[in-house]
Amino acid sequence: MPVPDFQTIMLPLVNFCRDQREHTNRESLAFLAEKFNLTDEERNELLPSGQQAVFDNRVAWARAHLKMAKILENIQRGVFKITPRGMDLLNRNPEFINLKLLQQFPEYLEARNRRKLKNESPVEADQEQSQTPEEILEDAYQSIKNALANELVQQIKISSPRFFEKLVVELLVKMGYGGTRKDAGRAIGRSGDEGIDGIINEDRLGLDVIYIQAKRWANTIGRPDIQKFAGALQGQRARKGIFITTSNFSKEAEDYASRIENRIILIDGEYLAQLMIDHGVGVTSVAAYEIKRIDSDYFAEE
Repeated sequence: MPVPDFQTIMLPLVNFCRDQREHTNRESLAFLAEKFNLTDEERNELLPSGQQAVFDNRVAWARAHLKMAKILENIQRGVFKITPRGMDLLNRNPEFINLKLLQQFPEYLEARNRRKLKNESPVEADQEQSQTPEEILEDAYQSIKNALANELVQQIKISSPRFFEKLVVELLVKMGYGGTRKDAGRAIGRSGDEGIDGIINEDRLGLDVIYIQAKRWANTIGRPDIQKFAGALQGQRARKGIFITTSNFSKEAEDYASRIENRIILIDGEYLAQLMIDHGVGVTSVAAYEIKRIDSDYFAEE
């Protein structure tokens, strides 16, 4: 089943603590994953940032809201237990525990007001019903990034072949290939047919080389183009290649590239734009938001 939202997790989490024993975060994650019949893939699904699992994040926020309502309490770092209020709530046999139910507790309302969530807009309130704050923030970030990627692709398509050559060199060097920009520039730019072809070092020591073909095209790249590229690799006795395009690849082309002995990486326009954003090529930072969490080690008394 899909990973449940953080409010759906609340009642099973409190029930897990019904034995009134101390439990660790790891124990609760294992119990809840089994409770919701999550597969390993669902259990390990990451937020867009790749920094935390979606499931872990939602359990953490369910636990945080329950602690604000004094239903669960921390014993020490990573260890918590149910409170008398939590036991009283379970004895009432609630069908669910959600944010609306928690609002009956004054401590919870006070904590929410301190976080300035009381005056949130209806849209933000609706989002919170299924998403944690990190998910809302990361979804917004991903939307901005996707819009920027689309804008980059359009800009690349109207740029000159020479500029496209410069862009590819810049990106590959930023990614750690080709040694210096000067070395990479000498290795690339041997053809002049709306694209570039060349050989670039895989690392600064030149222990291996990568053959590159790039096409600033609007049309879909098909299997014949990849077959031709694979033949060029064999002719160069090269084992690795990168095919970069401003358009996209057909399914037949992708399937062929995945089955041949030579290793060929296909980079379409969307992927190219994402790599440019990730490595700071052709983009500039407008704003940065830093998310912090409490440093439990700081408060650990010896």
